[in-house]
Amino acid sequence: MKAAADKKVRLDKWLWAARFFKTRALAGAAVTGGKVQLAGHRIKPSRTVKINDCFQIQRGYERYEIIVTDTGDRRGSAAEAQSLYRETEASIVKRASESEKRKLALMQRPRSESRPDKKQRRQIRQFIRKS
Repeated sequence: MKAAADKKVRLDKWLWAARFFKTRALAGAAVTGGKVQLAGHRIKPSRTVKINDCFQIQRGYERYEIIVTDTGDRRGSAAEAQSLYRETEASIVKRASESEKRKLALMQRPRSESRPDKKQRRQIRQFIRKS
C-alpha cells in the first residue's frame, strides 16, 4: 500500500476533497478558467498535487493562498479537509481586511425600510419616463 505522500492526486479531485468546491466539475471549471494558480501560473485540472505546492485560489470575492500539507483524494469532514492544506498568514489577514471593507461598503449604501407602495412605484415610473 502507498503512503499518503506517494499518492498521486489530480488537482481538481484534491480541490474537491479539500472542500474548496462542491463538485469536481466545479473545481475543474475553476482551474480551467484560471481561478486556481500555482505560483502565479495557470495550470490544468489534471496536474498532480504535491506536498508543499503553493496555490492561489479565487472563489467569489475571496482569494486564498494555501500550501498543500497532504494529498488526500477522499472527501471527508470539514476537519479532515482542513488537514489537507495550510493557509498562509498573509492570506488570512488579507481576506479578513477585504471582508471588513465589503461590510463597510455595504453599510454605506442607502437602504429603504420597506418596499415601495403602489403610489411610490407610480412616482418612480413617472420619474424614469421623464429622464
